[in-house]
Amino acid sequence: MSTSEAPARVARPDWARLLPRILAPVAALLLAVLISSIVLLVSGKSPTSAFSAMLDYGSQPESIVDILNRSTDLYIAAVAVAIGFRMNLFNIGVDGQYRLATLLSAALGAAPFLQGVPGVLRILLIVVVAMAVGAFWAGVAAILKITRGVSEVISTIMLNFIGGQVAAYLLNHSLGVRIKGSNDVATRVLPKDSWLSGMPLIPNAQSNVNGFLIVAVLVGVGYWFLLGRTRFGFDLRANGMNTSSAVASGVNARRMVLYAMLLSGAVAGLVGMSQLLGAQHAYSSAVGGIGFTAIGIALLGRNSPVGIALAALLWGFLDRSSLILDIEEIPKEIIQIMQGTTVLAVVVAYELANQLGKRAQQRRVGAAVAESTPAPVPVPAGAASSDATNDDKERA
Repeated sequence: MSTSEAPARVARPDWARLLPRILAPVAALLLAVLISSIVLLVSGKSPTSAFSAMLDYGSQPESIVDILNRSTDLYIAAVAVAIGFRMNLFNIGVDGQYRLATLLSAALGAAPFLQGVPGVLRILLIVVVAMAVGAFWAGVAAILKITRGVSEVISTIMLNFIGGQVAAYLLNHSLGVRIKGSNDVATRVLPKDSWLSGMPLIPNAQSNVNGFLIVAVLVGVGYWFLLGRTRFGFDLRANGMNTSSAVASGVNARRMVLYAMLLSGAVAGLVGMSQLLGAQHAYSSAVGGIGFTAIGIALLGRNSPVGIALAALLWGFLDRSSLILDIEEIPKEIIQIMQGTTVLAVVVAYELANQLGKRAQQRRVGAAVAESTPAPVPVPAGAASSDATNDDKERA
């Protein structure tokens, strides 16, 4: 059989490296449960009763709907953070980016001069404007980094504060109206033809799943395809792992920083769209507050689209389950302890898994080198003494 006709080898999974990575999140969750159980016991509460109440309440149809709706925003925000992480950038400004994006897109969508625009086009315009505003606000930090060397951590944190204050000023002085029967201020309500209808995905649930969940799924698929199946994604990851090597191979590091921050900001602009289009239909001061939570979810999901989805669902479950703890007279702060402990434990567990994987790989490489090195040929004793005698004669 010719070489071209030889059957291709199927790559076997490297269980020495995969197994620690699989067990790491499981061990981290078990550690979080253990620490939370100790806290409950110290406070005089039964861990079994608390966790069973959380599971029972969180598995109800209405709770599942709420978990999915919460996870939609958390997932999009975490993907925005993960895009920066893959580039070794820390976009801490997701909160400010989506606050401004939601405010300006909501004000534009409810503007009187757009009354004749069909609802579908209005929704598309709102989404595009939100992405553009988020990209612009993240681009400010990118420009500061590539032109003046300002750390994106510092600039995005400060832009969070500036963006929040700008949004509050615009809402209270130009773009907002007072809600009837309340002292709260919000933008004008979007026309009903631009509302996203819910999806009855969960049987026996009285409410529907937010229709923007489909967009969140598309964002995850796009994130996976862009970073794993395109040249841009390869350059982005290469630049994040080793900037010097990426530059040597022809990658423009400054341009990649700008592109990554713009893309991260554009995704961040979508965070508030589920509430704007599918729930509240207006922007109010209550928008915001999940930007820093998204950092923990991205870390928990290891910047993987599937991992981030699981982390967002876990976070949504814990947030929803905290409601039943008050009824059961159990301190709901236990949820925050579990969330923080889980993120910290996962980070430590994955670092240990990486170390174990590297050691296993080094052992395999050492064993392979030892097998490929030819053994020394033994020299007969008589031949060795004869050679020594000849050497002595030559020196004489």
